[in-house]
Amino acid sequence: MTSMLKSLRLLADPNRLRILLLLAAEELSVAELQEILGLGQSTISTQLSQLKSAELIEDRRAGKNNLYRLAQPAAQAVLPIIRQAAVEIAEAVGDEAALALILRKRQDKTRAFFDEMAGRFGREYLPGRSWKGLAEALLKLMPPMVIADLGAGEGTFSLLLAQRAKRVIAIDSSEKMVEYGTALALKQGASSLEYRRGDLEALPIEDEAVDLAFFSQSLHHALHPGRAIAEAWRILKPGGRIAVLDLVRHRFEEARELYADLWLGFSEAELEGLLQKAGFAGVETDLVHKESEAPYFQTLLAVGNKPCA
Repeated sequence: MTSMLKSLRLLADPNRLRILLLLAAEELSVAELQEILGLGQSTISTQLSQLKSAELIEDRRAGKNNLYRLAQPAAQAVLPIIRQAAVEIAEAVGDEAALALILRKRQDKTRAFFDEMAGRFGREYLPGRSWKGLAEALLKLMPPMVIADLGAGEGTFSLLLAQRAKRVIAIDSSEKMVEYGTALALKQGASSLEYRRGDLEALPIEDEAVDLAFFSQSLHHALHPGRAIAEAWRILKPGGRIAVLDLVRHRFEEARELYADLWLGFSEAELEGLLQKAGFAGVETDLVHKESEAPYFQTLLAVGNKPCA
């Protein structure tokens, strides 16, 4: 890390402090920082360059944008100073509210995509929706249980699970998906299937209520995949299981616009790490499907157990 004296000089500027406060809370692009702070692009870019040079922030490429965040662990030394100084910055409260609005806009974009897709799944191509992959996952599940289908979409998989499960709770953030799935379940007489509208990071399910938490090609739509996995841990009974079916990390950037993907899949190590960090034991990962046509998506299955004690 650069010298503490240089870092303190940088922190003397209120706008740099505001930027650091925001990046301590969330990854943001230059455009998003512009919208929150009301400053010009060149001003923000200059400030970011200085903060990056001081190793207080770092960035990563996401499609056409760079996303900036507080550097770890280097910036931890100055984080208490940043937060203490925030009480002297009148704009900080407004920045926090503007940040919440930005995050809602991100989620609304994903939700709007799935609202538009309601009733069209199965006729429209989506990467990773492989029946072979789903079949591989079903082999891991077997006995009747209470299952949470997280990011259920129209409920194609939920309906399959409902044929054998004691109860299936299907969660989706799209109101139209929930309406469509509920109507379809009623039409097919799936009395054990219940649809609920909710966010993957704040599930409308009680603590320790389900035996299996399942993400089927939905984790890459989560704003914070780690938080979604932690929510799955919360709703699982001791001894319960998690199963994640998702895309292997890829470089098909168009997926962000075509399918409202927030993450371009996950490597086996990343997915295993997310599950282990949440507390799951016995984590296993398997490559269960490879597509034969460009862009050659691959599907990854990860499973883990919530310890009984």
